[in-house]
Amino acid sequence: MDRRQRRTREAIFNSFTRLLSQKDFSQITVGEIIADADIGRATFYSHFETKDYLLKAFCEELFCHIFDTEHNEEYAHKHIFQCDGADSVFLHLFQHISKNDNNILVLLASQNNELFLRYFRNDLETLVESQLSTFQDRKDPRLPDSFWKNHIISTFVETLKWWIGNGMTESPETITEYFYLAV
Repeated sequence: MDRRQRRTREAIFNSFTRLLSQKDFSQITVGEIIADADIGRATFYSHFETKDYLLKAFCEELFCHIFDTEHNEEYAHKHIFQCDGADSVFLHLFQHISKNDNNILVLLASQNNELFLRYFRNDLETLVESQLSTFQDRKDPRLPDSFWKNHIISTFVETLKWWIGNGMTESPETITEYFYLAV
């Protein structure tokens, strides 16, 4: 992606997150994103087929950032999420959620968050696959790998929902510890 395309994509992401701070995802229109980003309709659609694809790309951006940080690939591409990383990829993810980076909490807590959670869960699956060795000593050998992976993913998602639902009073470090204890 050349610089101009990257700047346009960044402008779209910035407008999307700004609008998320003001209203629910389902109420945001492509027209509002276009107006806020000061781009043409064709430009938007050259980057994203629909608003749902924009949401999917937003989620992929979060996980791509975490993977790049984990592998010390800071400059693999410019991310909309910026930080120094953490010892644990799961702590890293909880920290971004805690800071409400790019209004991610609005997406997670919204009433129609099913689509975001589906995209989030798909990208989380890749993250969990890369971290399975972390949980290997906890896995009963009788469990199929696919069941074990699904259990870890579900535990993370439910831990996240519980944390948000209870006002995020625990620190990212504490909620990461709870997650590890629950797996």
